[in-house]
This record gives sequence, structure tokens and C-alpha cells, in this order.
Amino acid sequence: MTDRPLAITMWDFSWLERRWDGAGYEDWDRALDELVERGYDAVRIDAFPHLVAADPRRTWRLLPVWHFEAWGATEPVSVRVLPELLEFIQACATRGLRVALSSWFRRDELDTRSQIRTAADLARVWDVTLSAIEDAGLADAIYFVDLVNEWPIPMWAPFLYGNDPDAVILSRGEEVVRGWTREAIATLRAAHPRYRYTLSIATETTGADGEDLTELDLLEPHIWMTPQATGFYTEIGYDLEHSQFDPHAYQALSGPAERLYRADPRRWADGLTAHIERVAEWSRSAGKPLVTTECWAVVNYKDGPGRDWAWIKELCEAGVRAALATGRWEALATSNFCGPQFIGMWKDVAWHRSMTDAIHAGVTEFTAVP
Repeated sequence: MTDRPLAITMWDFSWLERRWDGAGYEDWDRALDELVERGYDAVRIDAFPHLVAADPRRTWRLLPVWHFEAWGATEPVSVRVLPELLEFIQACATRGLRVALSSWFRRDELDTRSQIRTAADLARVWDVTLSAIEDAGLADAIYFVDLVNEWPIPMWAPFLYGNDPDAVILSRGEEVVRGWTREAIATLRAAHPRYRYTLSIATETTGADGEDLTELDLLEPHIWMTPQATGFYTEIGYDLEHSQFDPHAYQALSGPAERLYRADPRRWADGLTAHIERVAEWSRSAGKPLVTTECWAVVNYKDGPGRDWAWIKELCEAGVRAALATGRWEALATSNFCGPQFIGMWKDVAWHRSMTDAIHAGVTEFTAVP
């Protein structure tokens, strides 16, 4: 069966955290209308399931993940998850936008996420969240459920590692990781069979030795030109792993990054394209469709002195067209900067329309709408 691919974006936890004046999401109606204007069909967000399960109507104090990125709040922020989550999903549904649910398991002052100790606990918090969505009559708006963002990176899944801050990331082929995947999805599928389930990934994006993909309905790899496909970050001296609170990190992403790219654009686009083709081959061998919501150029970027979006958009266009050529993507993003807080990227409506038009004109071997 074939269908046109969907254009999807990632609004992570920003949709709820960035609601102060000028943060981008203070007016959901405006932000969503602008998303539709740019041609998008779906949005992936953090559903904060651990907070929904603990007390959805409580005001939670969240701690920042970083100080130098534009996703979420860079200072402690107070949020409530219900009824806000339901209101946001309803606003999407009203506009014909589908919602992919995920979670970055944001840390609050009580460290509520530490209450997740087993795969059964992970399934339980999602069960409560999905039940709330169903009770509100919004189940039809859900595109898929991604249990943990970028599984199994310790930053987003600390519970897998006993909340050890110094844990080394495990391979998905490890039995402990496979066990969590199997049990959590099987439990949720029994209770909520209508949804498609996955765990998004940013490591081993062409598969892991010994990995069992049986439980996954789709593959959600996050794919960038760097650090997965090339040594671009190394060449500009940018340390992704330690950049969250480093005030000097963005100096490398200003002039040096664009200069390195402009010196040989084909080199970087070719590296990205080759990696995309490897991911597509993994999809073929696994017999699973691909969805990618974070992608194509560099992982981190934002508006600032000496930083232009033109080279980012060039790489993103190369990524979109390379992914479409494989026929393996049922939905794909244009970048992971497709949100109103990234002003230089967001304001170029014509670029977004050109990319979403290309996505809609593409062919996929899968149907994105069951």
C-alpha cells in the first residue's frame, strides 16, 4: 500500500514549558495556526506521563535540562499537565493535526521520575495517561506513542540505570534493554490496542546487534549530519555531550560551523545522504516503516550573533529529499528546529512550504494514516 508521507515536527516539552511572553508557545492557537500555514500534518510532544500518573492537576516545578538550548525552559518553571495536555491535543485535532506522544521524562524538584523502577512502572504511567486521553474522547487524534525519547540514553531514561548519573549508555541489544521494551509495550498493547508503539532512538540508528524489533510498530530514528554521519562537530571543536551548561559551546556553532560547511557543502551533504541510505536499508531488512521527528543538519543550533540559518536549511533540504527518495519514511520532519522559538527558521514560511510540499508529493511504501 502506498500513501503520501506526512510532514511532522517536534515540539518536545516546549509546548508546555515555554509559555512566557515571547517564548513561542504562549498562544497555542496562533502557534498551531502557523504550523498549519507551513504545511505540517502532525506534531510530537512530551505528554509528561510520570507527572500525569502522580498527580496531573498539581503544579510541578521542573528543573532545566540546559541553559544554552532553546528547547524548554532554561530556568526552573512551574507547569500543570492536565487539563493542558487535553486542551492542546484538542486544539491539534480541531486543525486536523495528529499528535505523536513521547516523553523526555523531565525532572521536577521531587524527582518524580525516579518512581519508575521497572518496565511495569513505565507501562503504568503511560496507561494512566492514555486512559485520560481516551476518557476525553481524543484517542483518534493520536498518531503513535513513543514510550521514551531517544531510548536508552541515560539523560532521558535514568530509571533504566538505577538513576546513576554516571551511567554509560547501554546498547539496545542488551537483554535488560530488550526486556524493558518487550514488557512495557506488551502491557500497554493489551490495555490500549488501538495505538502504535515505538521507542525513538538517537544511537545505533542503523540497528543494534541482537536487537529485537518485534514489539515496535515503527522505527523512529533521529538522524543528523553530525555526529552520526560525519565528524563535523569534532572538526569545529564542539562537544555535544558536555554542552548543556557550557557558555562557550555556541562559539563553535557560530562562524566556525558555517565556514567549515561552506568550504565543501557536498562533503557534508554526501555524508548525511549515505547515512540516510543505511537507515533505510535497516528499515527494509526489519520490515518496519520509518518516522523521523528530529533531524538532518546539526543537533543543536539557535538564533544568535554570527549564526545564520541558510546553511542549516540547505542541509535539511538535502536530508528531506534523500529520505523521500528511499520510500521508507511514512512521516518526516524538516528539522528539529521547526518551532516558533527558533525565529530565524520559523519565519521563513516559503521554505517550510517548499519542504512540506515536497514531502506531500513524495511516495512512501507505507500508509501513514491507519
